[in-house]
Amino acid sequence: MIQVIAGKKGSGKTKRLIDLTNTTARDAVHDVIFLDDDNRYMFDVDHKVRFINAEDYHIHSADMFIGFLCGILSSNFDVGTIFIDAFLKLSHTELAETEPIVKVLVELGAKHDVDFVLSLSADPEEIPVFFRQYLI
Repeated sequence: MIQVIAGKKGSGKTKRLIDLTNTTARDAVHDVIFLDDDNRYMFDVDHKVRFINAEDYHIHSADMFIGFLCGILSSNFDVGTIFIDAFLKLSHTELAETEPIVKVLVELGAKHDVDFVLSLSADPEEIPVFFRQYLI
């Protein structure tokens, strides 16, 4: 399953994502992962959550981003939810070009029973049709 929190810069997406992460971690029977583009929110996320600064891993393209996620899933069969802050920045794609990545996330989620929750820096009114079904 994919869920998307969308909004313009400064609209509270990251705060909402962190709150959802911490709530999920409290009740989780599986591992919870939080991906971000820096360490700024490391101490805001519950200590049970595996916080990963993706910038430390030199991800420079959408394919590298998908490979990174596959590496996470292949090395830990207990992952239940992956929260991704700054999705467009981490995936190195423009909003209009994200459909192939979303399809891969849907496939990975179904195959490995993992939920993905993304923050998307975009006006919800401008979200492409293929993304709208995932808005929360």
